[in-house]
Amino acid sequence: MMLAKNPVVSDLFAAVVCCGVIYAFLLLWQETAKRGLDQKLNRKLVHISIGLVFMLCWPLFSSGYRGAILAAITPGLNIIRMLLIGSGIWKDEATVKSMSRYGDYRELLKGPLYYAMTITLACVLYWRTSPVAIAAICNLCAGDGFADVVGRRFGGQKLPYNRNKSIAGSVAMATAGFFTSVGFMYYFSYFGYIQESWEIVSGFLVVSLASALVESLPISTELDDNLTVTLTSISVGSLVF
Repeated sequence: MMLAKNPVVSDLFAAVVCCGVIYAFLLLWQETAKRGLDQKLNRKLVHISIGLVFMLCWPLFSSGYRGAILAAITPGLNIIRMLLIGSGIWKDEATVKSMSRYGDYRELLKGPLYYAMTITLACVLYWRTSPVAIAAICNLCAGDGFADVVGRRFGGQKLPYNRNKSIAGSVAMATAGFFTSVGFMYYFSYFGYIQESWEIVSGFLVVSLASALVESLPISTELDDNLTVTLTSISVGSLVF
């Protein structure tokens, strides 16, 4: 009853629940890493799931700016966590093993940090009424995540301009990013946050194709695809929505 009458308390409770859900998923992937699941696959399962599960929790919060800020506490705490572990101040081998490519804690200051920053900024700046937030998170999590998983398994045919990327991986990225974005459009429309339309669907297609193209370029390997995919999704999304 108190939660219904006091929106601040309700949002704080939602933040606690959201943090708990994300923490549970992180513990799950840490445990699978300990049990010997392929490190590259485990890292991508973290990559795919955390941002999308976080976005599923957004309806728990109020619609105003306070709801967005309190929702952003969860990825915001993860930014601090990545900084502490990546700088060596906080020792957490399980997290390093589940999130890094080569087991080096300093890797967390790149891709994992950019990942947490993207989700935090998408939440605070765009929130659940903007297709830009959906596109940015879905292409980063589902798109980039499935690009790696599919590319490693079926990526025998490489791109002519980047031998480190495959046609299968790029197709998987565009497909996963697009369909996940459309799925979240319908999810948020159910709660009345956004109105589904073919214009938004076509915009998602453009953003996913652009993100897949940029992810396939050599510069994404040199910088970090978590950074380049995010910048592309937000930039193109701001133009088409």
